[in-house]
Amino acid sequence: AADGAATPAAEPPAKSAPPKPSPGPRPGPRPGPRPGPRPTHSDVAAVAPPVPHGDPHRYGRIDESGTVWLKTTSGEREIGSWQAGTVEEGLDHFARRFDDLATEVEILEERLAARSGDPKKSQAAARHLLDSLPDAAVIGDVAAIEERLTVIVGNADDVAASLRAEREAARSTAIARKEALATEAEQIGAESTQWKAAGDRLRAILDEWKTIKGVDRKTDDVLWKRYAKARDAFNRRRGGHFAELDRERAGAKSRKEELIVRAEELSDSTDWGPTSARFRELLTEWKAAGRAPRDADDALWKRFKAAQDVFFSARNAAASERDTEFAANATAKVALLDQAEKSIDPAKDLDAARREFRSFRDSWDELGKVPRDQMSTLEGRARALEKRIRDAEQSQWQRTDPEAEARAAQFTERVDQLEEQARKADERGKTKDATALREQAAQWREWAEAAKSAIADR
Repeated sequence: AADGAATPAAEPPAKSAPPKPSPGPRPGPRPGPRPGPRPTHSDVAAVAPPVPHGDPHRYGRIDESGTVWLKTTSGEREIGSWQAGTVEEGLDHFARRFDDLATEVEILEERLAARSGDPKKSQAAARHLLDSLPDAAVIGDVAAIEERLTVIVGNADDVAASLRAEREAARSTAIARKEALATEAEQIGAESTQWKAAGDRLRAILDEWKTIKGVDRKTDDVLWKRYAKARDAFNRRRGGHFAELDRERAGAKSRKEELIVRAEELSDSTDWGPTSARFRELLTEWKAAGRAPRDADDALWKRFKAAQDVFFSARNAAASERDTEFAANATAKVALLDQAEKSIDPAKDLDAARREFRSFRDSWDELGKVPRDQMSTLEGRARALEKRIRDAEQSQWQRTDPEAEARAAQFTERVDQLEEQARKADERGKTKDATALREQAAQWREWAEAAKSAIADR
C-alpha cells in the first residue's frame, strides 16, 4: 500500500505483475478501560461507541487514475494514490487505516473516562491527532473522529481539575490522619506507663502509617519526625522504668537471700513460741522486700519456705507428741479422780480420807499436764474432792470440841504437812500447785494460832 502518486495498476512492469500490497495489520481487540473508578464529574462525557469505518464507498473512492478521494461534508479531498491492486483492495486498505485512527481515539477516550494517566498527555495526544486530521490518509467518518477528539481536548481540563481536587482532598485526609497518629504517639510517648499495651499501639500506628499515601515529602518528613521523636521518648522512659525495676529487683534478691540465711539458722530451733513469732516477722519482711528477678524469685521462695517447713514440721511433730502425752495424762487423771471420788469418804473416816487425799494429790501431780480444754474440768473435780475433806474437818472441829492443845498441835501438824507438800511441788517445778498448798498452810496456821490464843486466854 502507498499514498501519493504511483504507477497505474494497468501498466505493470514488463517482466512481472505488480506485487499486491500485503494487507496492513488489522488492529487486535480494542483494549477495555483500565481498572479504576469511572469519572463522576458531570462535565466529562461518557465514552462514545467505536466508529467503524463502515462502507468505504460511502466515505471515499478511487478514480481511474488511482487517485484516492475522501468524501467530507465540505466536498471531496484527495488523500493519496493507489496503484498496487484493485479498487476494493485500495478502499479496504484506507478503511483499515481509519480503524487504526479510531482505535487510538477510543484508547484516549477510555483513558480519560477511567481517569488513568495524565489527562494533559491525553489532551496533547488528542490535539495532535486533531491537527493531523486534515492530512490523514484514511477513509471513514472523519467528522465523527474530529468531534470525538474535540470532546477529548475540551474535557481533559475538567478531568485534570477533578483529579487535582481529589488528590488534594486525599492529601488533606492523609495529612489529617497522620497528624492524628503523630498526636496520639506524642501522648503515649509523654504519658503512658502501660508499657506492653502502649508499645503494641505504637507498632500498630507505624503499620497504619505505612499504608497512608498521598502526602507530600516535606509534610510527611515533618510528621514522621514527630512520630519518631515520640516513639524514642516512650522507649527511653520504658527503658528507664525497667532499668530501675531491675535495680529494685536486684536489691530485693539480695534482701531475700539475707532473710533465707536467717530462716535457715532458725529452722533447727526447738524454742517453739519465740521462733514461730520470729518466722512471722521474717515473712512480713519477705513481702515488704518486693519481687526479685523473675528467674530467681521462685527459687528464692522455695529456699525460704523449705527453711520454714523444717521448723514448723518439727514443731507440729512435737505438738502432736505433746498432745498425745497430755491426752494420756488426762485419761489417767480421769481414772484417778473416779477412783478417789469413790474411795475417799470423810464422813466415814476423816483421817483415812486425809491420807488417801494426800496420796491422790501426789499421784495427780506426777501425772503432769492435760489438754487445755480439759484442764478446768479436771481441776474443778480435784478441788471439789479437797473441799469435801475441809468441810468435814470443819464440821468435826465444831462438833467434837477437842482439847485445845491437841487441836493446836493438829493444826500445826497440818501446816507442816502442807508446807512439806509445797516444797515437793517446788522441787518438781509445779509452782502453781506449790502456791495453792502454801495458801492452805496459811489458813491452817491461822487456825493453829487461834487455837493457841484460846489456850492462852483460858
